[in-house]
Amino acid sequence: MALSTRLRHGAFLFLLLFLGCPSWAQTVTPQLATPQQWTTEMAAFAHQDSLTPPPTKGIVFTGSSSVRKWETLATDLAGHPVLNRGFGGSRFPDANFYFEQLVLKYRPRQVFLYEGDNDLAAGATPEQVYESFRAFEKRLRHDLPKTDLVFISIKPSLARWALWPQMQSANNMIKSYIQKHPKRLHFLDVGTAMLGPDGKPRPELYVEDGLHMTRAGYDIWTRLVTPYLAK
Repeated sequence: MALSTRLRHGAFLFLLLFLGCPSWAQTVTPQLATPQQWTTEMAAFAHQDSLTPPPTKGIVFTGSSSVRKWETLATDLAGHPVLNRGFGGSRFPDANFYFEQLVLKYRPRQVFLYEGDNDLAAGATPEQVYESFRAFEKRLRHDLPKTDLVFISIKPSLARWALWPQMQSANNMIKSYIQKHPKRLHFLDVGTAMLGPDGKPRPELYVEDGLHMTRAGYDIWTRLVTPYLAK
């Protein structure tokens, strides 16, 4: 390489290092999951269990804030032994990390899982979400082979509408796997009912942040979830 060429190459690298890479030279690095941030929530669940024993062979709902904020779960699904174990803005690696505290200790007859939403927002790929689902499902099959798993599809939202293609991709991969392995596995589509005639999220289903749901949103989830509940 000629001296002038080496100098130009060196100057270019210097500019990239100190002035920042242009958009075309950058790669998106997913934000690392930090399950340890949820230790307080896990301790709170253990405390709740000590005060009110959880149902035997119940139905566990776990996942991110769409589950955590379903505060009327027990009344919406009255007559079924449901237990809400949604926590914070969790991601799939968090649910996998705390599998024992969230699922295994209760030995439920059925698990409803909602994850993937925050994963994609943090930079994960649809393929990574799918692999995380497979890890969760594999652990469930190994430890609780008689427990049904219902995956609640990643929902559309106003705040994350730009991510909807990636969400659909992750949903479709998970759905395809479940269709090929239907034993004790179910895919629950909530997205279709949450979209309006224009194909976009219905505004009345979301609170001000455009991400979490209103009572109307949970009414839809209640209607869709009910047929899947174990008898």
